[in-house]
Amino acid sequence: MGQPSTQASNAIIYLTYGLFLVMGLGFAWKFRNQSKAEFLSSNRTQRAIPLALNFIASGTDLSPFDPSVPPGLGSGILFTYPDIGAFAGVQGLLVYAIASASPIILFAVLTPIIRRRTPNGFLLTEWTRDRFGAPAALYLSVLTMITMFLYMVAELSAVNAVINLLTGLNGLPALIVEVVVTTIYTSLGGFRVSFVTDNIQGALVLCMIVICTISIGTKSHIDTSLIGPSGLTGATLLGWKLLYILPVAISTNFMFLSPFWMRSFASRTDKDLYIGSAIAGVWIFVILTVTGFTGIIAVWAHGVDKWGPVSEWSSVAFFYLIAELPAWVVGLVLLMVVALSTAVFDSLQSALISTASNDLFRNKLPLIYIRAGVAILTIPVIVVAIKADASVLQIFLISDIVSAAAIPALLLGLVDALYFLSGLDVIIGGCGGILSVFIFGTIYYGSAKAGGELIYMKTLYVDDWGVFGAYVAAPVGGLLFLFGSCAIRLAGLWVFAKVKGQRFEGLDRPVKKVQSEVEGEGEGDNAVTRIEDVSDGGKDVKP
Repeated sequence: MGQPSTQASNAIIYLTYGLFLVMGLGFAWKFRNQSKAEFLSSNRTQRAIPLALNFIASGTDLSPFDPSVPPGLGSGILFTYPDIGAFAGVQGLLVYAIASASPIILFAVLTPIIRRRTPNGFLLTEWTRDRFGAPAALYLSVLTMITMFLYMVAELSAVNAVINLLTGLNGLPALIVEVVVTTIYTSLGGFRVSFVTDNIQGALVLCMIVICTISIGTKSHIDTSLIGPSGLTGATLLGWKLLYILPVAISTNFMFLSPFWMRSFASRTDKDLYIGSAIAGVWIFVILTVTGFTGIIAVWAHGVDKWGPVSEWSSVAFFYLIAELPAWVVGLVLLMVVALSTAVFDSLQSALISTASNDLFRNKLPLIYIRAGVAILTIPVIVVAIKADASVLQIFLISDIVSAAAIPALLLGLVDALYFLSGLDVIIGGCGGILSVFIFGTIYYGSAKAGGELIYMKTLYVDDWGVFGAYVAAPVGGLLFLFGSCAIRLAGLWVFAKVKGQRFEGLDRPVKKVQSEVEGEGEGDNAVTRIEDVSDGGKDVKP
């Protein structure tokens, strides 16, 4: 029972990477004649089941985490969810799992709306450019690319830690091999290769989760006398706080992640997107809940008698349980970790390059330069990942606050009645939301220093109401600053028009027509063309 041998561990790790390299190269060869647009995206090409597997592979899990423990995304789910289970109990775990799975459904709601407005786009930033202009799009793009870079760093840090805990090996060589493998097939095949390999990885992860669940369920023996005293089955104040904090933090932060937008826009029809996201949302919830329950099982099986205070081992509870299982089960977990980490990393890699090419260079770079960019990008990621510690990973919680402040203001652009909002208003709203957190913290703690520290909080799990208040202040303050900016801007335009003796045009509806084929309403000569005019909401006409 316990660790596989060094030889077996190395064989599992590097044969798995080798398998994905061969698959990636095979698909890259298959897509060798693809255009630059196909390299960067795959709009309207995918059916429901492949979409679901992609969401599962890429979305298990990309979520905020406590930076006092290793990062909680991709292979890091083996740290974060057992930790929340052991720390916040059944209530906190279920809230966390629901909050992590439900944003997938949010993409199914938003993507059809955005796709009608920006038919040729494949990123949220492209719609932002159309709706609010280039400065707002660049503002969102910078936040998006920084967030994805952090996720890439954290994923490499997580796989390094997992390999070390499961095998006792130094994870650095595997980390480097993973980056080399994904860089090779991603630079050659682009997003389409990442999409196909994620299908295989997603199916593999589902199989591995089932096997590991059965193994832990049959080998772990729960001491029923520890269930009641643990307090993990009851509701807690922290659990009720997380019921608000986590959905806001995770759902808004997901909006910064291009891999999800690219996969959503890749859906062939809206129906495929609805079905795929629904399947993925359910499975992600199941996977995260099952993984998190290992933390609860660890407490009920051993309490504090064997391993000491829960706070000292909750983040590695999964590995404590795995250590009691046969070596072949540990080997399967190792295989799952490598597959899951590769899926998450290649998705982020291709999405970051596509985002940079689209937003910064307007897709005018030759394909050879884009491929070179994939390789160049990995250098700073590896360097930062090797040196990453809690202070670096803490930036994630700053990213959560920024997204909570910026995204609600931005998404109001989808409301036709608010056509008068501008890109300047959106930028001021996002910045104002962060300022609102500082103001709240200063008032709540009675200290400007504490108010500033609340913006870069060290953990979500605190006894006071500071973190809860921060996640209320960020979106609410952002919206107040948004409308305040709009009011001041319109008032200034009105005064200027009066002084110049000109007509006030600040509330005129912009006229912008976008043509796109309406699904299911005919083909060829009988197709209906959708002409959307912001001034009247759009109408259907025959060409």
